[in-house]
Amino acid sequence: MAMATSSASVKRGRRAMNAEINVTPLVDVMLVLLIVFMITAPLLTTGVDVALPNSRSQNLPAPTEPPLSVSVDSAGKIYIQDTETPIDELTSKLFAITGEGYEERIYLRGDENVDYGRVMEVMTRMQRAGFRNIAMVTDPKANIRGSR
Repeated sequence: MAMATSSASVKRGRRAMNAEINVTPLVDVMLVLLIVFMITAPLLTTGVDVALPNSRSQNLPAPTEPPLSVSVDSAGKIYIQDTETPIDELTSKLFAITGEGYEERIYLRGDENVDYGRVMEVMTRMQRAGFRNIAMVTDPKANIRGSR
């Protein structure tokens, strides 16, 4: 009897055709594409389309006297123009050169190898003394370090 039951449950020959299509992977792909398009569509609009005018302006006139510059070299020494200045005397020497209420731009130049904190210390002292028009000078011809 055991033999008859086991042979009756096993079909010999080909298996029956399965006519169902599994759509789960298709739905997964479509949902991922929907999410991607929902995220990227707002990023494609950049704002108002504006045609900017061309201009041929004259160069700014060169200043009659050299601009005032404060430099920090690679060793951390501070210079006003070409004169080495201790940090404690920086603001007093700047006031001696410029006088009170100096509104012209002062150029701050820091060596690329000097500690960033040292340059910020010099800038902070200048700002606390009342010099508000400070420009940090960079080399526009230098390569960007990340692209080497």
